[in-house]
Amino acid sequence: MKFLSPGQWNSQVGRRVMVGRRKTQGQVRLIRDLPTKGACLEDDDSILVAVDNTMEALLEKEDTDGDGLITVDDNGPKICDCLACLLQELALAKMSNSKFLKLHRSQLEEPPVDRLSRLIRQSWWDNLTRQMGVNGIEAAAKDPKMTETCPRIYVPPKASKQYTYYSRVAQDHPKMSLDVQWLPDDEITAEFIKSINQRPGTLALAMGSHADSETANIEALPFIVPGGRFNELYYWDACFCALGMLGSHDHVVKSMIRHFVFEIEHYGKVLNANRSYYLGRSQPPFLTWLALKTFEVTQDKELLREAMLAAIKEYNSYWTSEPRLDRESGLSRYRPIGAGSPPECPLGDFAHILSSYATKHGMTVEELGDAYNRGTVIEPALDDFFNHDRAVRESGHDTSNRVEGVAADLATVDLNCLLYKYEVDIAHAISAVFEDRLPVPAAFCSPGQEAGHIESSGLWRKRAETRKALIDKYLWNDQKGLYFDYNTVTKRQSDFESATGLWPLWCGAASEQRAAKLVANGLQVFECPGGLSSGSEHSRGPISAVNPQKQWDFPYGWAPHQILAWDGLLTYGYPAEAERLAYRWLHMITRVFVNFNGTVVEKYNVTRLDYPHRVDAEYGNQGLGFRYVPREG
Repeated sequence: MKFLSPGQWNSQVGRRVMVGRRKTQGQVRLIRDLPTKGACLEDDDSILVAVDNTMEALLEKEDTDGDGLITVDDNGPKICDCLACLLQELALAKMSNSKFLKLHRSQLEEPPVDRLSRLIRQSWWDNLTRQMGVNGIEAAAKDPKMTETCPRIYVPPKASKQYTYYSRVAQDHPKMSLDVQWLPDDEITAEFIKSINQRPGTLALAMGSHADSETANIEALPFIVPGGRFNELYYWDACFCALGMLGSHDHVVKSMIRHFVFEIEHYGKVLNANRSYYLGRSQPPFLTWLALKTFEVTQDKELLREAMLAAIKEYNSYWTSEPRLDRESGLSRYRPIGAGSPPECPLGDFAHILSSYATKHGMTVEELGDAYNRGTVIEPALDDFFNHDRAVRESGHDTSNRVEGVAADLATVDLNCLLYKYEVDIAHAISAVFEDRLPVPAAFCSPGQEAGHIESSGLWRKRAETRKALIDKYLWNDQKGLYFDYNTVTKRQSDFESATGLWPLWCGAASEQRAAKLVANGLQVFECPGGLSSGSEHSRGPISAVNPQKQWDFPYGWAPHQILAWDGLLTYGYPAEAERLAYRWLHMITRVFVNFNGTVVEKYNVTRLDYPHRVDAEYGNQGLGFRYVPREG
């Protein structure tokens, strides 16, 4: 994608969020006037300040609500326009134990888009990076979602290098109390996953090696985490982060692809995330898209080969095999294995479902949930609910009324667009990069395949053509001009209007005629002041005790839906619409960043521009709760 240059974005986006703000000429003089000792005006462009005194005076004068931030909600005198930037610079200096800070006018005048981009590139990606070597395993093993405090790592049976490495770490660092466990040689089952839920742990990932003059040493490979309560390597989260990291953090992106390849080889799929309770499920498959994007930048042919081989195995063995494959329609569904409620979620999250069963058994919701998970309460309807709930989580859209209670039965637009993209991408890579001949080693063969057999582009193009026809047949609604999920049990289309219905534009599965209808109808349904909503208000329905607000429903918007829509609109020749939607989203993000002390969150209420970062759904929002300066975004 190529829209406006950073300078153009600063002039168009930044100008509007800064309406009414004075130019910062002379603001260093205003900073000098804070009631603090130790400020020294060096010249018209810079000032030397005492960090502790200046920060204390600034907060006392301007942070009137005492939350450690300077925002539009504060009622201080607003002595200058750069207060939040000043507070952030002082906080960073304090964290580095600096007593004095020399501030240049350029630090306080930095255009907001430039500042945000710089923080992401130079700070936030690094703060969100983890690695599972001796110096990183303790941090990577921490799981804010669980009460278990013992760092534990599970290693797949054929990863002897990892097991040897972590056993040595545990032996050499006894105070770490690292518990190293093999996973069983047998197939991982739902009951096994449930059996270790009381002993959760991190799942081993790929490791590299670097050679010195005498020996080869194991090297931990970095990866990115979403942050906050999500301190592990997720699948589609990491793919979208990687898109922004290319060009500045290529080594991390390449390492994450190697982790995904390792997961497919040893766990049978790219995992939802590398925790033991995620062993049974994946997430939306973006591996081929990420691999090709990375190849465009790095030209690493060997990494692309490994990624495509792994994607072929994941496609054959997981996404297009039963129970995910619906043989009647030929489409695929999210259908992971598992038993009981998801241990990473408090039982209170399911109170609207469990309360009637709790009343039936004379228990509290917590007691009922515990009894159900232990197997002392048998409720087949709950089994069915949690089968669908696991599919909701595998879909990445956890949670939404679109998928709650039916996810395992839905051939969704998003999954089948992703598999169409796999087919197109694999065909392209084999043809354009590997001279239409890709030998498949035993590690990436599916059951019944012969090691060393050759994959060619023709078969994958045929698969793509077949799936495109099935998407048209089962998912397109010509009357409404939108794509909808298909229920493989009821044999009917869903009527839930979702932004995922725009994904055929991104993957190229829509005809030109259908694309024109989709653009006209889809933007009318989903476009809001801040970008695209995840779904329509009509489809979500009225909010009530039995229909609580869910984070992937109206009025919330998420970055993946925006990015894929922009890409798809450009692909089909709608640059004005793509740029308008991009502007709406980026203007909203920049406005929050400027008005709320550098805040950047994972999702936004796209129907309002005053407080779009405030979310009243499920766990709230990621990216809030910091004081003084954001460290992760």
